Amino acid sequence: MKNLLKLEELFMFALTIFLFSKLDFAWWWYPVLLLTPDISMIGYLVSPQIGAGTYNFIHHKALGISIFVLGIILANQLIQFAGLILFGHSSMDRILGYGLKHSDSFQHTHLGMIGKA
Repeated sequence: MKNLLKLEELFMFALTIFLFSKLDFAWWWYPVLLLTPDISMIGYLVSPQIGAGTYNFIHHKALGISIFVLGIILANQLIQFAGLILFGHSSMDRILGYGLKHSDSFQHTHLGMIGKA
């Protein structure tokens, strides 16, 4: 089951690359900005609860989809691109086993524990 979910996330990640290819940006913008959603981890400097909240908000796929759709409605490719980065990054994280965080620790995710057991 775990591999099936990773395959599903891989296809969603590939979809963001395909949709990005339809925008008028140089190809290198996607890999350069792909890790920017991880800035949301800065909340962990305050507390695990704040960190989990900021991380989960930015890494929630509905946020990426909503921003992308808003970009379509406004005919604004920059907003569309921001949505694709958020959605693609979240899919990439899930492929790597990094899920949404529980408030007790960074390693406790909805996909299980990450790191050394």
